Amino acid sequence: MRRYIICIMAFMIIGIFVFGSVSTAQTGAKSGNGDLVYIIPIEKEVEMGLKSFLQRTTSEAEENGADHIIFEIDTPGGAVAAAEQIGELMQGLKTETTAYIVNRALSAGSYIALNADQIYMRPNATMGASGVINQDGTAANKKAQSAWLSAMKSAAQSKGRNPRYAAAMADPSIKLPKYDAGKGKFLTLGPRNAKEVGYSLGTVENRKSLLKKLGLSDAERVEKSLTVSEHIARFITNPVVVPILLSIASLGLITELFSPGFGIPGGIGIAALVLFFYGHAIAGLAGMEEIVLLIIGIGLIVAEFFLPGGIAGLLGSGAIVWSLLLSGQDLSYMVMSISIAFIITFIAAMIMIKKMGMRKGFFRYLILEDQTSSEKGYVSSESRRDLIGLEGKTITPLRPAGTAVFQDERLDVVTEGGYIGKDKRVNVIRVEGVRVVVREAE
Repeated sequence: MRRYIICIMAFMIIGIFVFGSVSTAQTGAKSGNGDLVYIIPIEKEVEMGLKSFLQRTTSEAEENGADHIIFEIDTPGGAVAAAEQIGELMQGLKTETTAYIVNRALSAGSYIALNADQIYMRPNATMGASGVINQDGTAANKKAQSAWLSAMKSAAQSKGRNPRYAAAMADPSIKLPKYDAGKGKFLTLGPRNAKEVGYSLGTVENRKSLLKKLGLSDAERVEKSLTVSEHIARFITNPVVVPILLSIASLGLITELFSPGFGIPGGIGIAALVLFFYGHAIAGLAGMEEIVLLIIGIGLIVAEFFLPGGIAGLLGSGAIVWSLLLSGQDLSYMVMSISIAFIITFIAAMIMIKKMGMRKGFFRYLILEDQTSSEKGYVSSESRRDLIGLEGKTITPLRPAGTAVFQDERLDVVTEGGYIGKDKRVNVIRVEGVRVVVREAE
C-alpha cells in the first residue's frame, strides 16, 4: 500500500513540474492593423512570485511590440524587496504603462503604482498607507524606514509627481493639513484626493472606460494570467506559507524516523521540501547552486550513518540550512521560518520519544536492544570459587597485591590489607569476582 502512495506522490510532483510550465494565459502578437494593449493583473500580496510573473509577461509584451501595458492593481502590499525589484522592472520598460487601481494599492502596492507612467483609479479605490512593517506587525528599524521613504519619493519624482505625498504615505510624521490622516497614521488617498495632488489622472468605472480615456478603445487586447507554476510559486513564496511548509517537511521526516519502512510521513516531508524549492526556483529565488547544496547536505547526512565522528552529519545539516537561507527572499525572515520549523519539530520529537520510545522505525537500527543477562548465558567473567580453601605459595611479596602459585597456576592475589613476604604459604579465603583474597597459612 505504501509503495502505491509513494508512486502517486512521485507522479504528483512530476506533474507539477510538467504542467506547471504550461501557460494558461492568452498570448498574442501585434496584428499591424492597430494598437496592441497588454492587460496584466497585480493581485493579492506582493512577493517574489509576482515579480517573476510580471517579468515574464512584460517581456512578452515588449517582444510582441505592445503599444501600452495596463497593470490592474488590487493588493494590500507585501514584501519590500519584491516591490523594489518590480519597480526596477517597470522603470526599465520602453512601453508606455498605466496603473489602474481597481480596489487597493496599499503599502508596496502604492510603490508599484508610482512606478507607472500614469495612474487611474476606480471609484472607492485607495492608494497609500505605505509604512514598512515587520512580519510580527511591528515597525521596521529606522534604517529600513529611511531606505523605503527614499524609494517612495524617488518613484514619484521619476514620473513627475510631487514626492511630498509619497513621503507622507511612508512617514506618519509628515503633516499635510488638507489630507491629514490623523496622528501616527500614514497618508491614504482616494480617487478625488489623488487627482487633486496629481497622482491620478482620472476616475474611471471600468476597463472599457479606461481604454476610451487612453484612446485605445479599438486596440487589440491581450489579457495575461498566471500559469499553474506561477500560481504555485506565488502561494509557496507567501511569507505565511514558508514556515508552515518547512514545518511540514521537518515534521514528516522526523515522524518517518519513528515509523518502520518508508511511507506517508516521509513522502509528505519530501514533497513539502520539493515544493519549497520548486516554488522558489520559479520565483527566481532558488537556482541550481541551492539545489546542489541541498543534495550535498542530504548525502552527507546519509553518510553520517556509516562514518564515525558526527562531522558529516553536522556539515550536512549546515548545508541544508544554508540552501534554505539562500533560497529565501529575506535572510532574517528565513532565519525566523527555519527557527519556527525547528522548534515545532523538536517539540514533536520529544512527544514521540515519550509516547513511542526510540525502539521503532529507523531508530531500531541505531539502538542496541539486546541485553547481556545471566539467564541468556552471558557472564561478565569466569567464577573461580573452586580456589577457596586452596593453599599456595607467594612468588612475590604481597603489598597487599602480588602473585602466588596454586597447583602450578599463577594468580594475581591480594591480602586482607597486611604485608606477606615472598615464598610464604597462603590460603585462599574468598573470591570476589576476579579478586582472589588470601591469608598467610598458620
